[in-house]
Amino acid sequence: MATSSSEGDDLRDRSQQSTLASQRAKEGGSETQRRRGFGNMFPLGAKDGFNQWWASLSPAMTEHRVLSYIPLLQKPPTHTETGSAPVSASNSTMNVSSQDGEQLEQVTTNSINDPHGPRRWSSQMVHLSGKNRALNEFSIERIGEPVEQNLVMLHGYGAGLGFFYKNFEGLSRAEGWKLYALDMLGMGRSTRPKFEVHAKERADQVIEAESFFIDALEEWRVKKNLDRFTLLGHSLGGYLAVAYALKYPGHLNKLILASPVGIPEDPYAVNAAMPEPEDSTMANEFLQDQNEAINNSNSNAPKPGDNNNFLNARSKAAKSSSGTSTPATSEPPRKPLPGWLVYLWDKNISPFSLVRWSGPLGPRLVSGWTSRRFSHLPNEEAQALHDYSYSLFRQPGSGEYALGRILAPGAFARSPLIRRIQGVGRQYIGPHSGPTVDADAPKDTKCHKTSKKSTDSTAASITASDPDAPRVRETGIPVVLMYGEHDWMDIAGGYAAEEKIKQERARLLANASEQEKRNDHGSAKVVIIQKAGHHVYLDGPEQFNQVMLEEMRDVMRRERMRTLQDGSSAAAS
Repeated sequence: MATSSSEGDDLRDRSQQSTLASQRAKEGGSETQRRRGFGNMFPLGAKDGFNQWWASLSPAMTEHRVLSYIPLLQKPPTHTETGSAPVSASNSTMNVSSQDGEQLEQVTTNSINDPHGPRRWSSQMVHLSGKNRALNEFSIERIGEPVEQNLVMLHGYGAGLGFFYKNFEGLSRAEGWKLYALDMLGMGRSTRPKFEVHAKERADQVIEAESFFIDALEEWRVKKNLDRFTLLGHSLGGYLAVAYALKYPGHLNKLILASPVGIPEDPYAVNAAMPEPEDSTMANEFLQDQNEAINNSNSNAPKPGDNNNFLNARSKAAKSSSGTSTPATSEPPRKPLPGWLVYLWDKNISPFSLVRWSGPLGPRLVSGWTSRRFSHLPNEEAQALHDYSYSLFRQPGSGEYALGRILAPGAFARSPLIRRIQGVGRQYIGPHSGPTVDADAPKDTKCHKTSKKSTDSTAASITASDPDAPRVRETGIPVVLMYGEHDWMDIAGGYAAEEKIKQERARLLANASEQEKRNDHGSAKVVIIQKAGHHVYLDGPEQFNQVMLEEMRDVMRRERMRTLQDGSSAAAS
């Protein structure tokens, strides 16, 4: 870890092992001087960058190395199928570089001398219908215990399931739980089918892009025979988790959004002025040094100039819970993003396209992000994550091209979640054409306020076999929004979403009976992870894991109570 004393810095310099860490600037000069020039902005040396490009480490090998830092798991399981590439014929958990044409179904291993186990760790590719559609899955199951609940974890844009390596061991201590981490379709080590949008209208293009990911998640759920589960999504994964809850209602018992992208209506929804290009939220993901953000933290002192500071978030959210607000007239709006950036964004020129096109310069370009994003980690782990990131970024483009359809330049959603999040847990059970919010049923239409577990066939029969049957509506689910203390994502958007969800609950229950109010499970809250940035699970893993374990215990209590209530209702009938 980084130390504050010069002696500690010297010691770290002498003990460095990784090529990326050896390029980090640690000696005198101001922050501006330290970052001036191409070499400081992209610290990986030209020779080391060329060697990494030439070595072309496979995503399987780099994922395997990242997962090797999971405590108590000396030999992580790693299947060797990445995308549509051929796979290994050997079940070895270590030989992840060999490949041939035979299919490898699954690789498993057990924890060694595990005081919180025994646990089974598995890695496999789950094949879906259609051409070149499969999801990379990593799972942890407690041996000798019945699986009562399931947690599904989704990563953010361009990332992979390996980024959760600091959370797997802690979260899998929860008794009665099985954990799944997935690489989203077209990202990570999942297959990368051609991403195409056929719709002509902008709104329909957004729905089609969202469905590219969430339809695959739903098909995976059906194959795994999961009826209800808890869904955790980070950043873009959080955005898509909301879309999933809206399009496929009835299957979530809790939704946890870790620094989700796409909540605010537009820059004016939660900010007083349009951000400058260098101040935009997306830019901060690449420019913010995480080590400085964590070590310079002072949660007791407000930061007047920080529009993303959580101390000011509630006051801003009070003005934007409706989803829109007007910028302050006392301060004129700043200039919008430059035209060339908007052009590249709309043409789907992704950051990863630049990495692929740059050839031997690719690793060095990636180091401009990884050297800052992982600067708070030990050198070896930071190097492993850099290698992992580069191996994923250089894969064929697929799901990354959805970004321009879903988000406008500057990371604001084209279909903001603040317009839709109130529908989470309030949808009518049954097939939906897209992740849109259901309107209230006409007053002369029967509508049940209570909802029990439903299957796909039951849901389909509601609208197809008997369209006149009473429509069953969800009775709410808990929604948790997590942000880092130094998150570049605007936390006020989270508080606005919390208020929007609570307002919808109050509206729907205004004329409800006492029994209907007791049966309602809807709630929302915002949680701040101290000394963390956008990647809350990686920057503050201890607090993040503690919060997650408490939320998982809450799910267990709620679901056991639901089971008892369903049993009592069945007995009474």
